Amino acid sequence: MRILRGIAVASTLVVVWFTGPVVTEGQAASEGPVEIPAEVLRDKIRGGLLGQILGNLNGIPHEMRYIDEPGDVAEYVPALPDGAWTDDDTDFEWVYVDAMQRHGTILIPHSEIAALWKTRINKRIWCSNQYARVLMDLNIEPPMTGSIALNPWADFNISGQFLCESFGLIAPGMPQTAGRIGLNFTRVTIDGEPAQTTQMFTAMIATAFLTDDMEKILDSGVTVLDPRSVLREIVGDVRTWHRAHPNDWRTTRQLVKEKYSKYGGEMRDRNGYELNTASTIAALAYGEGNLANTLRHAFNFGWDADNNAATAGTIVGVMKGYRWMMAQGWDIRDRYRNETRDGMPQDETITSFADRLIEVAERVIAEQGGERVADGLRTVYRIRTEEPANVYPLPSLYGQAARMRDAMKDEIESAVLGDREPRAQARAAYLAIALDLADAIRAGHPEQWARALAMLQEYPQVAQVMYHHSPVPAAEPLRERAKRAGLEAPAPQEEEWLWQRTADESAADDTGRSRVPRSR
Repeated sequence: MRILRGIAVASTLVVVWFTGPVVTEGQAASEGPVEIPAEVLRDKIRGGLLGQILGNLNGIPHEMRYIDEPGDVAEYVPALPDGAWTDDDTDFEWVYVDAMQRHGTILIPHSEIAALWKTRINKRIWCSNQYARVLMDLNIEPPMTGSIALNPWADFNISGQFLCESFGLIAPGMPQTAGRIGLNFTRVTIDGEPAQTTQMFTAMIATAFLTDDMEKILDSGVTVLDPRSVLREIVGDVRTWHRAHPNDWRTTRQLVKEKYSKYGGEMRDRNGYELNTASTIAALAYGEGNLANTLRHAFNFGWDADNNAATAGTIVGVMKGYRWMMAQGWDIRDRYRNETRDGMPQDETITSFADRLIEVAERVIAEQGGERVADGLRTVYRIRTEEPANVYPLPSLYGQAARMRDAMKDEIESAVLGDREPRAQARAAYLAIALDLADAIRAGHPEQWARALAMLQEYPQVAQVMYHHSPVPAAEPLRERAKRAGLEAPAPQEEEWLWQRTADESAADDTGRSRVPRSR
């Protein structure tokens, strides 16, 4: 196992040859072809991944520790002396990037995404990701798994931002493309404002390949937001407070908490996009392009600190580059140990993970009209850069249930009344509860409803996440409908049980009943 402790090399100043607009440090590109030397592009992708991993894993000791008050981390030196390991901030993207390579396509179809989850993503998942995974066992596929009508986490969970960074890394200089790719995967579990965070952070990462001016990077993120998005106000507030208190991050943190903590510090705050987006932007502003300082501020701002540090670390990692980071003498072991994802390599390293991203980025560049050019003296990537722009407007989530109910009513009733396939009946029962059709079906067809409900109860993890692993207040209407429909609240189980049951379902036969022996 190689030990990477920093080699005395030059930092990765973006020195590029151009066929289009000239881009220098501190200047953003306009739309058009830009040439970046291959070694610079590779260095920045590797730097972005390492920055993400450092923020994630060095941030775990601070995750959810600073809620009422900020942290007090005064000194911080990035390090991974035992190497990196899989955690949900990076291993979902690892699964996706591997699939892109194997299938030779970037926008993996949603049916294949569901198959990937069933075979590879079965443990150490929480919140909206956990809920979506349970819905997949009912053969509810993305993006329905990210619908607020079906998933009570979906309109606020930060899955839209902490699962998006790799998609910015594989679309250098192409913020619109980065957003489209990111949304294909993050909308598995979220929608609405969280989908705007996907666009914002992937745009910022894509832009960081072309400039080290943090103000321009932040501007690119704001530009891609729907004009109605509350994120515009959140980012604007943080930048205003930073300008007013450039040497007093604690005051800014207090202002963020006072304005955007709306649920008494409970999970809706801790895991919500408002406070965590604000924290990420603040870390970038107060970090001033210094990676260690950026991550330290992300830790201290708190809430879901490791995820915020990972996103901020990706942006600064792209700006600084891998060679510069390794020249700092930080104790970093080149290892990416798989502890979480079934069927994925056991011998991955940080650099081999980065090589996957580089390979996929080359494909994205080509598909968007760019190319890799070698003339014997140098190799460059000619990239058709894009102006930042919104690619997915903010939808009306609050009419979503009614629209889905109108569209699916006949299908749901038909499955309850006539379909004898157990999983189909379980799926229909859940959809009927979620879309407020269960009362009418139960009243008109009590025997058929009882049968469908019995099939749903063959998936006990569904009731478990609904009653015991769902947020207040978003899940309360869903729980009330479930109670009226006759779905009893189970005794709470540990999350390890839930993971095991989810893994069991991936090995289930076509009756929906698991073939895997259980200890409970």
